[in-house]
Amino acid sequence: MDMIQVEHVTRRRKPLSSFQLIVYGFLFVILTGALLLTLPCAVQSGRAAPFMDALFTATSAVCVTGLVVHDTATYWSLFGQMVILLMIQIGGMGVVTVAVSVAMVSGRKISLMQRSTMQEAIAAPQVGGIVRLTGFILKTAVGIELVGAAIMAPVFCRDFGLGRGLWYALFHAVSAFCNAGFDLMGIRSPYSSIVSYAGQPVVSLTISLLIVVGGIGFLTWEDVRTNRLHLKRYRMQSKVILLITGLLILLPTLYFYFIEFSSWNMPRGERVLTSLFQAITPRTAGFNSVELTRISEPGQSLLTALMLIGGSPGSTAGGMKTTTVSVLILTAFAVFHKKESAECFGRRLTADTVKYAAVVAMMYMVLFLLGGFILSSVEGIPMLSALFEAASAIGTVGLSLGVTPTLGATSRLVLIALMFFGRVGGLTLIFAVLPGTFATGSRLPQGKITVG
Repeated sequence: MDMIQVEHVTRRRKPLSSFQLIVYGFLFVILTGALLLTLPCAVQSGRAAPFMDALFTATSAVCVTGLVVHDTATYWSLFGQMVILLMIQIGGMGVVTVAVSVAMVSGRKISLMQRSTMQEAIAAPQVGGIVRLTGFILKTAVGIELVGAAIMAPVFCRDFGLGRGLWYALFHAVSAFCNAGFDLMGIRSPYSSIVSYAGQPVVSLTISLLIVVGGIGFLTWEDVRTNRLHLKRYRMQSKVILLITGLLILLPTLYFYFIEFSSWNMPRGERVLTSLFQAITPRTAGFNSVELTRISEPGQSLLTALMLIGGSPGSTAGGMKTTTVSVLILTAFAVFHKKESAECFGRRLTADTVKYAAVVAMMYMVLFLLGGFILSSVEGIPMLSALFEAASAIGTVGLSLGVTPTLGATSRLVLIALMFFGRVGGLTLIFAVLPGTFATGSRLPQGKITVG
């Protein structure tokens, strides 16, 4: 009997895994933010926001998505906007990163468990040097956001006055770097994003650059800082990220410039800026400089694909990640050429890498299609519009065809679940729920299934 009790206590005191800490950390911040947004002082009217609206907004902010049920500028007060900005910063940097950063600043010793959790949170290749990397992430993020705010401040101060202009510059710099897509331009026209600045190079290019920098990932920027122009010294992952990111910016830009916006009545300079912006923002920022409902169905389909791809590992962006898509493409080429394994930059990809990429892609596609199906069925909206909103949620983007503010409670819960899945990560959620298994050394007999 005593042995059973001891065993029961031991089992009950089993520490949380790194994956569980990440999931619970995000849930805690979301619920805390939602409660703060329900306070009367968080709403301009002085009346408490419904909890469902606050929960949706908090989830969107922490998951750096940008989908909203109320216009941020006209509905939430300055206090509410500050709460939203704080949640964006925590969500973009990562709950674990922020917690470890606070511990570092306060002089506390970082435990091995915290280091391991940090490694999982930012997709670092190893535990060694994780504290130094965290310091680099913190300083880099704050520095880039302040530089972005300083660049945009003169334009916003000219348009909105000194105090509001500085606040707008800081808010949009943080929102852009964290790939959140929240904006305060609703004072001109609700849900208008930065349409009024489509042809303004300072705002448009600065936000575009902040999105790209935040979406590439801190590990890649550390590679750039350490090795500079010595590309051969870069990690294979950094090379893949830079290459695929460049292609995912260039090719959609050419499509929007020569095909989508060729018939739109806009000056050439504005057309270039708009094409570049619409190629960058779907992965996964959520700002828009044109009315998305005016874009053709092929253009909306391209935006949907870009939203699903998202940014890169260890970044502020969501989506299934550029590396996942790259691994699948490289694996396809290996199959076409009848090679035993996928190769890239003189290196061979492991079987585990291919396996995880396939699982992540499958989960995203299943949930994307299921979410779109539910939205279309429940709300009675066209399937393309429903899939667009679902991709925006699971890709943590925030672009919308104007559907989200009109959704009912069931559809909002679906989007909340998709946003949380997209930010935390499918494998993290699964590993947090399912108990770990260990190899036993025994293997089942092989069975063959014909595919294709």
